[in-house]
Amino acid sequence: MEANHEEKRNAALKRALLILSCVLLSIGACGGPLIMRLYFIHGGKRVWLSSWLETGGWPIIFIPIALAYYHRRTTEGPSTKLFFMKLPLFIASAVIGLLTGIDDYLYAYGVARLPVSTASLITAAHLAFTALFAFLLVKQKFTSYSINCIFLLTIGAAVLGLNTSADRPKGESDKQYIAGFMMTFSAAALYGFVLPLVELTYKKAKQTITYALVLEVQLVMCLFATIFCTVGMLINNDFKVIPREARNFELGESRYYVVLVFSAIVWQGFFLGAIGIIFCASSLLSGIVIAVLLPVTEILAVIFYHEKFQAEKGVALALSLWGFVSYFYGERKYSKQKESEMKNEKEKEVEIGKKDTPETAEVSQLDP
Repeated sequence: MEANHEEKRNAALKRALLILSCVLLSIGACGGPLIMRLYFIHGGKRVWLSSWLETGGWPIIFIPIALAYYHRRTTEGPSTKLFFMKLPLFIASAVIGLLTGIDDYLYAYGVARLPVSTASLITAAHLAFTALFAFLLVKQKFTSYSINCIFLLTIGAAVLGLNTSADRPKGESDKQYIAGFMMTFSAAALYGFVLPLVELTYKKAKQTITYALVLEVQLVMCLFATIFCTVGMLINNDFKVIPREARNFELGESRYYVVLVFSAIVWQGFFLGAIGIIFCASSLLSGIVIAVLLPVTEILAVIFYHEKFQAEKGVALALSLWGFVSYFYGERKYSKQKESEMKNEKEKEVEIGKKDTPETAEVSQLDP
């Protein structure tokens, strides 16, 4: 009875953590691109700075790590460890962090050249890459519904490539626009590799993976991604330009720094949400939730930034929504089928248990 109670409690906590991670990911996935585009629309031009902001808020992760530490300390005493991470996991997290830094730059470059709505729909292609690498790295199992979802989302992203210059911002050449398109697509492909790689790291780690340890992994990843982008900023002289850019910012100097700070905070929500979902479920689900939020980001961009909504975007959006519905319908159907199978197995176990009772055994011995 106590074991069942503990299992139910752990399942409830994991479900609550999954919901919290989905909320954080929603804030980051929708708010991050919008704030980043706000910076570029009103006079910002530093791509390396924008990529730095995607992970530059990593010190925020110390807050939940500290809270978890003090919670453990109340039960475990003064001998409680602040950090659990061992060297192999640290090295793996650092490597993934450097890949994330590259991805940050690719994505920031794309958002600098493309409207948010277009960049968001191109990013939907990351789901196909997430699925591919999840299959190769962590042996992810697929249903016909998940395959259909991946196919529709990928086709939706490809549709945008049929008319790439229709929503090109004023004053931007075809070459710059195509470069932005390709950079965004590359960022989608790379992040599609990073998500399953994180899940593989959890599985291969020679230590118990708890959420506290997941936070440490995220801390190291963001730290090394920020170091990578800091080197790029130093080479590009971004630190020297920031004060001048702030003075010339269309919304005002003080609001310039507000935009930078909020961008760093919101992007941390994205990364914490993504790794939380990987911990509670899988990298594929994390990729799907990100893809689900892309049409929301697109609609918000049309509302707030008055971006154009051409036929291609409409088709891509419809295909995306179709894919989302297909996936979640399939998952619901699969979970119900699994519950039914487990129920049948338990009923069979009960029947077998009744047959093996001492009374049954005595009767069987008396039969001639």
